[in-house]
Amino acid sequence: MVHSFLVEPGRWTLQGSWLERDSLPIPVKGKILVAWSRDDWFTMVMKLIFPESALEEIAQQYRGRLTSGDRQYTFVLQHSLLGRVEGEGWVAPDSIIQRYWALGDRQRRTGFETLYRLDEERYHLSSGIMTGHYLTSAMEATLQRQAISL
Repeated sequence: MVHSFLVEPGRWTLQGSWLERDSLPIPVKGKILVAWSRDDWFTMVMKLIFPESALEEIAQQYRGRLTSGDRQYTFVLQHSLLGRVEGEGWVAPDSIIQRYWALGDRQRRTGFETLYRLDEERYHLSSGIMTGHYLTSAMEATLQRQAISL
């Protein structure tokens, strides 16, 4: 089975839980748009909202390029919490794994994401943001591919 997330253009919804240190899980919802240009660059835009919380929405905008036989990629990211970010990812047989780090950040914030393929239309996302050596927030969610209407 081939990956449908990230390596193909598409629209996705996200639903799950956001966790912060010493707090109860907070419901999170989101939308993701993945697009590809003719020169093999991808753009991914993600927006997360917290409908039952006072947390502000999180917006992320990626731009990256697959290399090494379409198994590894690098990206830059504008993140509403972390600012300018760089990262790398690997496309494994059953998952997509990526890590990233905030540029010029005195707090030394970094993050990671693992997207495990459940089937062609669904992925399970597990992610976290660290400050130095400490996990400060995490998210677990299901991504569902949306049908594209013509």
